[in-house]
Amino acid sequence: MFSAADKLRRESAVPGKQVEGCTIMDQFLAAPHEAQRSWARLLKSDLCIHGGVMQRVLLSVFAGALVLFAQGNPDWHREFPAFKIAGNLYYVGTADLAVYLINTPQGNILINTDFQEDVPLIKRSIAQLGFKYSDTKIVLISHAHGDHDAATGLVKEDTGARLMVMDADVPEEESTVQGRPGAHVDRILHDGDTVELGGSRLVAHLTPGHTKGCTTWTMQVTEVGRTLNAVIIGSPNVNAGYILVGNKSYPSIADDYVKTFAVLKNLPCDLFLGAHGAYFGLKAKYEKMKPGAANCACPLA
Repeated sequence: MFSAADKLRRESAVPGKQVEGCTIMDQFLAAPHEAQRSWARLLKSDLCIHGGVMQRVLLSVFAGALVLFAQGNPDWHREFPAFKIAGNLYYVGTADLAVYLINTPQGNILINTDFQEDVPLIKRSIAQLGFKYSDTKIVLISHAHGDHDAATGLVKEDTGARLMVMDADVPEEESTVQGRPGAHVDRILHDGDTVELGGSRLVAHLTPGHTKGCTTWTMQVTEVGRTLNAVIIGSPNVNAGYILVGNKSYPSIADDYVKTFAVLKNLPCDLFLGAHGAYFGLKAKYEKMKPGAANCACPLA
């Protein structure tokens, strides 16, 4: 009997062959890159037909993810208004590269740092919310790609914050090759580890494939007396150029994507967030937060 990963490998080797299932994914089968078509076939397989609480939002991720394959997305460095998501969780990133701030009585946790050129924007966003960049105590990342972590070393140097990274991404995080942050990791995380500060608690879920240590963060926040489960997805993307079949440097990549999708489908989720604003419709949902808009109290829920 074939596993879901075996099915992915077989389908990856037969361009144009489709798997019956969720018709919403048909648009991916017409994608220009074989890696994207392969991922679409996985989503159309039996693995995605019987989903958990994350399935609806995951399909939205893949629909929005296609725009992320082109480098130089103008929204990557475009300033975006900082805002409260819910409870003590805030958005302080660009118009697409998401950065999250968790404010606590003992200082702040920052998830992602984007590129070094984006740090002044992040500083302004934090200040606009009435917080201090210098109060950053812990830096976390979604995964070790430059659009999310290139500035970790700079933020550590500026604030003295501790950097905590999933084990499999530590070598990339500490690498000094061009384009990598070369930042010392103060705490090596493992799947299921928790990060706590000032009464806030985040759980690190290993969701590999996009990178070997790609991490999805979950936490609970309270808004208007309601406890909400926030999920900040690392990345389910199969980028252009990714090799799913016969990948000598990452032999388990297909199996890891399968594991990731299984994990994500079973996470309780009230607030769906991610490493890119396009994952969760950042711009459209921000518009709903404006006075007079429907669901302006918490449109991300």
